[in-house]
Amino acid sequence: MPDTYTQLNIHVVFVVKNRANVLQPYFKPRLCEYLCGILRNHKHYPLAINGYYDHIHVFFEMHPAMALSDIVCELKSSSSKWINDNNMLPGKFRWQDGYGGFSYSRSQRDRVIKYILNQEKHHERITFREEYLAILKAFKIEFKEQYLFDFLE
Repeated sequence: MPDTYTQLNIHVVFVVKNRANVLQPYFKPRLCEYLCGILRNHKHYPLAINGYYDHIHVFFEMHPAMALSDIVCELKSSSSKWINDNNMLPGKFRWQDGYGGFSYSRSQRDRVIKYILNQEKHHERITFREEYLAILKAFKIEFKEQYLFDFLE
């Protein structure tokens, strides 16, 4: 009986509600570890998770049994619940609606991992808005400004 074989390398970007700068160095590693656990629990393989103060990048090998929109929903809802239930941050935490999702070939994995793991250094030079628009343009994704994340720069 034939089996299913895939290699789906997915890069997802999502943003903290109101672009709050809550992903501080004392907190972000625990969040990244938690997001890795969510992925593993759903048979995905985390490759790199990191971000900056107000957004997160998640790069993983996707198991084909789950739709990307369902994966992102699970990542955002479970992590929000974990943050709020454990009083990890003051006030109520939420992710902003929407996300960016991009696929990469196996040959690009190392480059994407390095890019994600170096977010702090990367954002010394460019804003999140510049970064996100550059990704959309690199993938030739047509977009309307009013449907992008709330950029506060």
